[in-house]
Amino acid sequence: MYNKTHLLGLIIPSNVMGDSVYISSNITSKQLHFLKLLDDFEVEIFSFNDIETILQERFGNLNEILENLVNKQVLSRIERGKFCRNNFRDENVIGTFVVKDSAIAYWSALNLHGLTEQFPNTIYIQTIHKKNDKSLFGINYKFIKIIPAKQSGIIWNGYGNHKYPITDLEKTIVDCFDMPQYCGGYAELIRAFINAPIKAAQLIRYCKIINNIAVIKRLGYLVEISGKKNMNTFIRFAKSKLNERPNLFDPLGADVGLYNTDWKLRLNISKENILDLINQQY
Repeated sequence: MYNKTHLLGLIIPSNVMGDSVYISSNITSKQLHFLKLLDDFEVEIFSFNDIETILQERFGNLNEILENLVNKQVLSRIERGKFCRNNFRDENVIGTFVVKDSAIAYWSALNLHGLTEQFPNTIYIQTIHKKNDKSLFGINYKFIKIIPAKQSGIIWNGYGNHKYPITDLEKTIVDCFDMPQYCGGYAELIRAFINAPIKAAQLIRYCKIINNIAVIKRLGYLVEISGKKNMNTFIRFAKSKLNERPNLFDPLGADVGLYNTDWKLRLNISKENILDLINQQY
């Protein structure tokens, strides 16, 4: 697969992680050996800190090997200390790889679960760590930090090197109602919720974890007026959590509309308009 032909025909200085390294004019035997191990262990994406453990071998000149392979465009540097094969561009894997304890979530998860036909031009990633939004290989990523107590409901999509974490269906719905600014619009979220094959027990579980009474009220009201099936236990749960504090049905909308005393919600989207949204077909 690889040979020792001259790729650059020159020697240039470079720096990786503060170390000055030698850039060879051709792929050396050590570089070839490293690439062979990547092939043997079927590694497509990796970090500087973990790769020696993965490949079960120590490289005294790992910085130099990696910088040379990046310079020769055999590897791509994702960000400092993180690399992938030059033709590996799985955006969901890359996005969740660059920050620990993360998962595809919100609008991106809605789309991957088949709950919306709208395709976001940004990939939304939920994490318990602070991470600045960034663009990698032409893809925009938005990292939303949550407290560790709210991290749950993570499953895995894909196989092998294309396996990535994503919030499950019910957790995605609850997360979107908790932070609707990341879900592509409230109308789309309402339709997604109505069309989703939701399990009441799972919805209750995640509502308890998120612990947002306003979200519980909105979901309870939607279940009630839509007649969503097999949700009686959720209705009972939601009514047990009601408080007297009024909330807007659409938290991003204006403080207008009729007040629903049963659910303590200001219907800034009218019941008629909500039912129209529910009945709309894609």
